[in-house]
Amino acid sequence: MVLSPVGIRSIALSLPSIKRTNDYYIEKYPQLFAQAEQKSLAKLFSLAGATPKNEFDLEMKPYLSDPFRGTVERWVLGTGESSLSLEERAAREALHAAKLSPDEVELMIVASVWPEQIGFGNAAFLARQLGLQGAAWNVDAACGVTPVLLQNACALVRAGEYKNVLVVISCTYSRFFDENDTLSWCIGDGGGAFVVGSLEPNQGILGTKTINTSILCDSLFSQISEDELGNLRIRMQIEKSANKLFRETSADLLLTCCQGAVNAAGVTLDQIDCFLFHTTSAWFANFCTRVLGIEPNRTINLYPQYANFGPVITVANMYNAAQIGKIQEGDLVLIYGFGVAGAASASVMRWGNVALGSDPLQENNSTVTNSETDTPLSC
Repeated sequence: MVLSPVGIRSIALSLPSIKRTNDYYIEKYPQLFAQAEQKSLAKLFSLAGATPKNEFDLEMKPYLSDPFRGTVERWVLGTGESSLSLEERAAREALHAAKLSPDEVELMIVASVWPEQIGFGNAAFLARQLGLQGAAWNVDAACGVTPVLLQNACALVRAGEYKNVLVVISCTYSRFFDENDTLSWCIGDGGGAFVVGSLEPNQGILGTKTINTSILCDSLFSQISEDELGNLRIRMQIEKSANKLFRETSADLLLTCCQGAVNAAGVTLDQIDCFLFHTTSAWFANFCTRVLGIEPNRTINLYPQYANFGPVITVANMYNAAQIGKIQEGDLVLIYGFGVAGAASASVMRWGNVALGSDPLQENNSTVTNSETDTPLSC
C-alpha cells in the first residue's frame, strides 16, 4: 500500500532560562556531593558489584566513576516559567516556521510530562493562550510519547480528518524532583513542537512500531504532599528495582521497536541515514549503536548539553540534527523513544524540507547559573 506523503513540516525547540553546570551542585551541596555514591543517582545507574552482563552494562561502566554519570549541563525552569510557557514558545515558533497562524490549525495534540495542574492536561490551557479555535487534546505515553504523537497526527491527516496538526511536548522534571536529591543532577526541562501536514511525494512517515512498557510500571512512582503554603505537590521516586529493569529490558524494547519500524517502512537498518535515539543517559546512544550493530557516526548524542528531559529529547535530536546538516531533505531517519509505564516507539520517515524555529541557545534570556541565589554569571 502506497502511503500519502504526510509528516513534519516544521519543528521548534524551547528551553528555560537557567542553565546549570555540575559546579552548581558541587558548590551548593558539598556534603551531598561527597556522599554521592550512596544516593539515588548512583543506585539507579550502577552494576551493584556485578560484572557487566549485557550491552547496557558495558556502555554504562565507563561512567560509573563519575558522580554525575556523564551529565554536564541541564536547563531548568526560572522564575515565572512553567510547562505552559515552554509549550507556548515552542508552539509559536513551529507555527511561525511553517508560516501558519493559529486559525489554520484544526487540531493540537499536547503531551506534558507533567501538566501544570493535578487532574487536567495542558491542552485546553495552551489553546487559550494561543487563541486556538480548533480541537485540542492531551495524550499520555510517558517519555516515549513523541513518536506516538507523530504517528497519531500523521494518521489523522492521512485520513482526511485534519489538514494541519500542531504537536506540542514539554518536560519539566525540575518541578517533581527535589534539588537535594542526586536524581536532579541528570534531569532537565524543555519544550518542543512540530507541525504535521502534507509533504512532497516520497516524503514523510513510512512506518512505526509502538509497544507498551508495562514491564517498567513498578520502577517509578509518585508521592503527593503539601508545600509550606498548603498547595498539593507531586514528587517522583525511583523504585529499587529500576536499576535492574532498565539494564535488562532496554535492549529488547529497542530491538522490537526499531526492527518493527523498518519492517513496516519496507526498508532495512542499513538503509537508514540517521538514527535519533532517546538519550536518557550519557551512554544510551552508544548502547543503541552496539545493540543494532550500526556505526556510531550515524547518530548524535546531545545528552551532555541537555541531560534527560524526557520526550523533548526526540524533538531536540531532530531539531539539532537538521540544524547542523546531519539530516537533510530526502534522508531516511529513524527516531526512537521510550518511557516508564507508557510506550516504546520507533518511526521511520523520509525527511522533508522541514522549516526550523529559532535557535533557543541563541536567545538572550538564556543564563548560566551556578550559585545558590541563581545569579547570572554569563549570557
